[in-house]
Amino acid sequence: MYTVSLNEFIKKMKVVNLTPEVDIENIEITQTDTNRPALQLADFFDYFDNHRVQIIGQVEYTYMEKIGVEKSAQMLGKIMSYKVPCIVFCRDLPVAEEYKKVSKEMGIPILRSDKDTSSFSAECTRWLKVKLAPRISIHGVLVDIYGEGVLITGESGIGKSEVALELIHRGHRLVSDDVVEIKKISDAELIGSAPEITRHFIELRGIGIIDAKTLFGVESVKNNQKIDLVIKLEEWNKDQEYDRMGLEETYIEYLGNKVVCHQIPIRPGRNVAIICESAAVNYRQKKMGYNAAQELYTRVQNSLARKRDEDEDEDED
Repeated sequence: MYTVSLNEFIKKMKVVNLTPEVDIENIEITQTDTNRPALQLADFFDYFDNHRVQIIGQVEYTYMEKIGVEKSAQMLGKIMSYKVPCIVFCRDLPVAEEYKKVSKEMGIPILRSDKDTSSFSAECTRWLKVKLAPRISIHGVLVDIYGEGVLITGESGIGKSEVALELIHRGHRLVSDDVVEIKKISDAELIGSAPEITRHFIELRGIGIIDAKTLFGVESVKNNQKIDLVIKLEEWNKDQEYDRMGLEETYIEYLGNKVVCHQIPIRPGRNVAIICESAAVNYRQKKMGYNAAQELYTRVQNSLARKRDEDEDEDED
């Protein structure tokens, strides 16, 4: 399970710690969702997820004013007894000293944000989904080609890094070479990035390690990229049937998400970088509603239909 330290959360979300006396070094956030504890303030704790960040907005604060500071402090203490990561007051709402006293006694910090509740909750959830996303590391190269994230895979030594180098020369951007960390942000989105230690480096057999950012400039690299297409490089096998039309898509699965995958056979004289480029543009074109393979198929079918009609007319004559 992945976690985010509360210190990192405070820095990223730009919230103010109203209880600096509380030790937060060992507090970790493990859930991506947030909770507005309206029911808990009314003393209903069934199915209460205590691992979520608790957010107090205008509605909850108005209810707390209605029941009084003493009762509100008691209910906040009960919420904190479940060892929640923290409680955040939004909209710069004033926090009574009684609440801070309970916070210090329970060892749970109270934070405050100047953002409105909905915006803060949405931003918090979005950021935590990225930080806590399930992830895997795979062997491959990730390149941004015309805005499409292309993951190039294949056996070691087949030429993935050389293809990436050629693509950089053609104006595209390197995300990661050799090891790609894939995070599942949602059921429809995978984000790829490079490990910190190998970021911007490319390994070329016979030459060694080169720094793409230093050699080609900052415009040639990118820190992360959505994975749209997978290109699997493999040795040419004359006995294997390769797709020559592209009417039906094939997919590969990472972390439960399916991604379009093309198998590209390697053979002397084939410029793999240009093939990858063309595959990315073709995929982009399909997303925009035009399928070249389907267009050719339609033309062939129409041509055959016209020929049949002509033959029938000749037979009638």
